[in-house]
Amino acid sequence: MFKRWLQQTTMATMVALAPLSVMADETPKQGGDIVVTYKDDITTLDPAIGYDWVNWSMIKSLYSRLMDYAPGTPNPVPSLAESFTVSPDGLTYTFKLHKGVKFSNGRELVASDVKYSIERAVDPKTQGPGAGFFGAIKGFEDETGGKTTTLSGIETPDDSTVIFNLSRPDATFLHVLAINFASVVPKEAVEAAAGDFGKKPVGSGTFILKDWTIGQQLVFERNKDYFVKSVPYIDSFKVEVGQEPLVALLRLQKGEVDIAGDGIPPAKFLEIKNSADGAQMIVDGEQLHTGYITLNTKVKPFDNVKVRQALNMAINKERITRILNGRATPANQPLPPLMPGYDKSFTGYAYDVAKAKALLAEAGYPDGFETVLYSTNTDPQPRIAQAIQQDLAAVGVKAEVRALAQANVISAGGTEGEAPMIWSGGMAWIADFPDPSNFYGPILGCAGAVPGGWNWSWYCNADLDKRAVAADSMSDPAKAAERTAAWGKIFTDIMADAPWIPIINERRVVAKSLRMGGADNIYIDPTRVINYDAIYVKQ
Repeated sequence: MFKRWLQQTTMATMVALAPLSVMADETPKQGGDIVVTYKDDITTLDPAIGYDWVNWSMIKSLYSRLMDYAPGTPNPVPSLAESFTVSPDGLTYTFKLHKGVKFSNGRELVASDVKYSIERAVDPKTQGPGAGFFGAIKGFEDETGGKTTTLSGIETPDDSTVIFNLSRPDATFLHVLAINFASVVPKEAVEAAAGDFGKKPVGSGTFILKDWTIGQQLVFERNKDYFVKSVPYIDSFKVEVGQEPLVALLRLQKGEVDIAGDGIPPAKFLEIKNSADGAQMIVDGEQLHTGYITLNTKVKPFDNVKVRQALNMAINKERITRILNGRATPANQPLPPLMPGYDKSFTGYAYDVAKAKALLAEAGYPDGFETVLYSTNTDPQPRIAQAIQQDLAAVGVKAEVRALAQANVISAGGTEGEAPMIWSGGMAWIADFPDPSNFYGPILGCAGAVPGGWNWSWYCNADLDKRAVAADSMSDPAKAAERTAAWGKIFTDIMADAPWIPIINERRVVAKSLRMGGADNIYIDPTRVINYDAIYVKQ
């Protein structure tokens, strides 16, 4: 029953994933090495902390979790867990672990490691952005409130059994156990690293980190002791950092690079698409994505709702889609169109310079004001930020653009009072799992408005938080439609407060080298991950 409900509630998501998950017509063979490039360096490989586009895939490769996704689908399936059961009331989940799973330090993984890892992710001292995902586990408030460092709702009666007792039903709980924050780590390795575990990772995933030269490269080798013997297919992958996307693309065309991690620069997209090899080089598909501008509700004048509403009317989103060569459509709400709960009838704030000026005058800013707009520094994001800057100038708002490395923008967003506005391009939200709740908790809910969090508008609406909890407590399959409708209304109601300016829903376009097989196997799950397990090269 539970599996059938998951399939029903994620049908629209499967449509979104289909272009990226068609099985290739070649049989994957073991062997080969690939090279991946990114412009920005990696900040951490700690699964309790890392949460950006660049490190997400590497973290997923280094560690294992109780659940994962069936390839090419949004359906969670057991991974570290051999099996699991759910009580009829949806409050107790019991997992049986595979025996003989080993960390890369040689020690066998046991149930207490699962408990420790999730408690560590929730602990405020970790300062990780994923704590809120585990809010349904009993004892969550006590740990986040500093009363304890453990979760009373996690039991480990023996080395092979983990029991989760929830304070309320959670329709997303199996998805939560498949995300990176639920990755299992050994306590002794975390403590031995003395605060530097993100640079000295120890996991039980498909790959092991063999070398990390800061600012230059990371080398990952196949974990020969991985408990699923058929994967990964490739022997290793090397990530080169500091590569400008245009240079990376030229190297890819020469066969020196296999995946251009930052994608195809818009200025080169049509050239590549129309080239003789374009069809073999481009992986193109829709994704559960929304690009947005955050308006920091704790920084003047964005503490004024009329100012936020006015700026929602000031941005010409169609112009931004043209910068991207039409690889995006204008957005009017946080949810992307293919996510359950998206309200097709909602129109949002229309582009209207005159009304924006009038509303700013009403708010007490007839002559506008000065502010700062943060952006990443990888093309085309600075150009998009400049287009936003020009639109803001048209209503009297003078915005200084600060184009920085992705890690610096993330740090500014997670520091209270630092970043008045952030254009999220290059970091824009892509679903951690295919459920509307994921577009709320970490980026718009109160739990995400914390130091190091991803709620960069620092928006916290206690009433909406209660409604969000109520929606996620509808774990009864018979209430699936009611739950979806409840989530949809939460997101359109958020827009009345306007903590965001939703800008675009962008397609994901990636370039791969000709020597790689299975273009459609590069992105095969519903998250922001490059699934290195599924990649292979032509033999």
